[in-house]
Parts: sequence; C-alpha cells; structure tokens
Amino acid sequence: MKQLANNKKAFHDYFIEKKYEAGIELKGAEVKSIKDGKVSIKESFISDRNGEMFIYGMHVTPFKQAYDQSIDPTRTRKLLLHKKEIDQLIGKKTQDGYTIVPLSVYERDGMVKIELALAKGKKLYDKRESIKKKEADRKIDRALKNY
Repeated sequence: MKQLANNKKAFHDYFIEKKYEAGIELKGAEVKSIKDGKVSIKESFISDRNGEMFIYGMHVTPFKQAYDQSIDPTRTRKLLLHKKEIDQLIGKKTQDGYTIVPLSVYERDGMVKIELALAKGKKLYDKRESIKKKEADRKIDRALKNY
C-alpha cells in the first residue's frame, strides 16, 4: 500500500468511529497524476446525492503530458461503495453531530483507493485534551529515549 495523500486535520477535529474503503471514479490522466502524489484532500468533504456518495474539493493537479488538459482539478468525483455501506453511512450521517470525512488516498494493487470515516465532531475542550495527551506522550518517549 502506497500512501498518496493524508488528512491529518481530520484526526484533530473529529472522533473517528468507523473506517471504510472506497474506490474513486477518475478520468484518464487523473490516475497518473494521483499516483505521482499530486493530490490533496485537506479541504475536501464527502456528501451523498441521490443515494450515491461524492467527494467535493479534492484537488488533483493536471498531468503535464496528458492529451486532454480540460479536466477541472477540483471537480466532484463519485465514490465507489457497496449499496449496503452507502445506506449505513447515510443513516448514521442523519444523526446529530456525525459527518463523513476523507482520511487518506492510497494505491493498493494498482488501484487508487480512498479511506473515509464516519466521524463525530470534537468540541474545543476535546481538542485541547487531545493536544495535552500528545504532548505528555512525547515527553514520556523523550524520557525513555534518554535512558
């Protein structure tokens, strides 16, 4: 598995409940560009429309040697999931505080996949608590490293 893009901010802003793997419907040279690592999911989000899941705001830099340069870099892309998984996600998303966030884009067996998660938003005090815990863990690791 080759990691192509990561959304670190999602782990800071949300409690991750359950993770899913999905394919992405891509056009031509987008695949080569993504495999080169020229993709960003930092500002992207996932939503449903007519019983299908889509990712909005995922930026894929156009491939320089591509024949067709007219593909919009931030176009809406369809996610390829099983119907049962889509129904589960939509059902949970309607509950208060839940959302669907992209976590990472990676290559597996020559296919471009996206890891998405059902997540619940953190409050400000939860974020502060997470930061304190990380700092405490770093101090412990440094102390153990010196011995």
